[in-house]
Amino acid sequence: MSVPAPARTASTRVGMYFGLLQLVFNLSWVIYVIYLPQLAAQAGVAAWVVPWILVADQLIFLLCDWAAGLASDSVGRILGRLGKIIAWVTAISALAFLLLPLATDLGAGLFLVLTATWAITSSALRAPPLTLIGRYTPTDQQPMISSLFLLGLGISGAVAPFLGEWATAYDPRIMFAASSLSVVVVTGSIVWAEKALASSASPVVKQPLSRIHRLPLTRFLAAVLLLALAYQIHAFINSGPLFSRFAGPDELPDLLSVFWIGFSVAMLPASWLTKRFGGIAVMAAGAVIAAGAAWMATLAADLLALSAAQFVCGCAWGAVTMSAVAAALRLGHGGREGTVVGAMYSVLAAAALVRIAAVAADFDHTSVSALLWLPVTTWLVGGLLLASATRQLAAGSEPG
Repeated sequence: MSVPAPARTASTRVGMYFGLLQLVFNLSWVIYVIYLPQLAAQAGVAAWVVPWILVADQLIFLLCDWAAGLASDSVGRILGRLGKIIAWVTAISALAFLLLPLATDLGAGLFLVLTATWAITSSALRAPPLTLIGRYTPTDQQPMISSLFLLGLGISGAVAPFLGEWATAYDPRIMFAASSLSVVVVTGSIVWAEKALASSASPVVKQPLSRIHRLPLTRFLAAVLLLALAYQIHAFINSGPLFSRFAGPDELPDLLSVFWIGFSVAMLPASWLTKRFGGIAVMAAGAVIAAGAAWMATLAADLLALSAAQFVCGCAWGAVTMSAVAAALRLGHGGREGTVVGAMYSVLAAAALVRIAAVAADFDHTSVSALLWLPVTTWLVGGLLLASATRQLAAGSEPG
């Protein structure tokens, strides 16, 4: 289906806006993780509790992301309503985030309540914006718009290692205030984004509610869980020690960003492949390539070979993530976009929860060799699961 130029332009502009929104939001998460031990200590929270606060955050994300997706499907049927709700909930989230470093003198109880409030309300910035993309963007534009949405994640991931060194030189109140203000200012245009998408959407896009094909959705979510577990282990547990074999601590921020540079570079090419072959097929191929790249990383004999393997692995994970968003929007096409995307984000949170809990319980040091090979195996199994689902999706006339 040919997309009119005004619809294509509006979708691209909104996609770039959503990418900026994801950038400032994910940087706020990085700032939160950097300062959490310091702020928790000031509030009287024991150091051993801090990792479990992060586990609790992921548990909240797991529950709230799906709920936010379900809610966005309901309220999104009234033009302008979803954007206003996102803006108001984000304002509450930013206020809680702003107050975190200011409330440390008032005790651990208030500090933990503010932390939970921020975690709950931050769900408004994950699945709901994608619901707008799925509801109003022409289907052949969704992969490209999804890639713009996720580009903010890639940039924030590349910046994060450097932010950890730079941010600690500043008072946390300054960093939290700047982050909160940035999120509020950027989110203030969400109503414009919703109306811009709706005004340029073709009537063909607005279809009656569809029924989700349960079996393909179940396989999709199971595969996402496997792939996300592999990513969590490889990127956050294995990458540092792998690079430490060839580089010193001062070089690690540059080297750890290689994965995220690859992630960002892959966005647009992956969107073209997804448009041509479908999200599930690109996910399967990306997962197999990620498995191969992780395998090469474990065998790398020098820094150049390891960096190349990490770059390819980042590209592959970028393709997987981008095509997963596009596939989720297609699986929920016709009124259930938020439900499926919310479920996908909940599964991603579950994978992060497992990784953080493993680190908190010191399980990440039990067997170094097993951890090195686990992402290879898990990415490969997830890719094969997706490959087996493509025929069933095609047979059921459910776009991938």
